[in-house]
Amino acid sequence: MEKEFKIIYQGGTGEIEEKKSRFIAHIAPVTSEEEAVAFINGKKKEFWDARHNCSAFVIGQNNEITRCNDDGEPAQTAGRPMLDVLLRENIHNCVVVVTRYFGGVLLGTGGLVRAYQATVQEGLKNCQILAPKTGMPCSISTDYNGYGKIEYVLRDNNLPILNTEFGADVNISSVVPTEMVENVGKLIADKTAGNAVITWDDEIRYDILNGNLLKF
Repeated sequence: MEKEFKIIYQGGTGEIEEKKSRFIAHIAPVTSEEEAVAFINGKKKEFWDARHNCSAFVIGQNNEITRCNDDGEPAQTAGRPMLDVLLRENIHNCVVVVTRYFGGVLLGTGGLVRAYQATVQEGLKNCQILAPKTGMPCSISTDYNGYGKIEYVLRDNNLPILNTEFGADVNISSVVPTEMVENVGKLIADKTAGNAVITWDDEIRYDILNGNLLKF
C-alpha cells in the first residue's frame, strides 16, 4: 500500500529535556533548498548562544533533495536521525532545526540519536500536517429536482460541496479523488436519470481545510 503523502501546512516547535540538555525543534514548510537554507541560517542566528543547531530537510514530491547536518555533534547522531523521522513519516517539503543547549552531561551516541529524534517528533505534534490527494475539480449543473440527489451522492461519498449557485439551474462545485471520478459520475447519472451535466477540470493535488479547497 502506498504511503500517505504528507506536508507541513503550518510549522511548529517542540521541546524536550534530557539529562539537563534542552532540545528545541523548529519546523517549517519549504519549497526549495534555498528556502530551507535560509530558515536554517535564521535559526542559527537567532539561537547563536546554543551549543548546536542541527538540521535536516526534504524537498520534492519524491524527496528529490535531502540534506542533514550534525553541526558539531558526533557524526550520524543528529542530522541523519532527524532526517530519518521526516522520511519515516513521509513528510515532504519540510525543514527542521533542533537547537541544543548543552546541560553538562554527555548522552552518548545512542542517547543523542534518541534525543534528536524525540525532539523532531515532539515538534511535529505541534504542526498542522495535511495529506494532499490527487483529484479533479468539477462543476455539476442540474435542475432543482436533481439538486438534493446530487447533494446526497456527494455527502454519502464524503466529497466536499465547495460552492452552490442557484439560478435557472443549480450549479454545484466539488472535487473528487481521481480513483473515484468514474464511479461518482455514474452515481450522479443514475440518481438524476441522466439529468445532470458534469464538467471536469484538470487533475490537481489538493486538500480541504475548513471547507476551502487548497491546491498544491
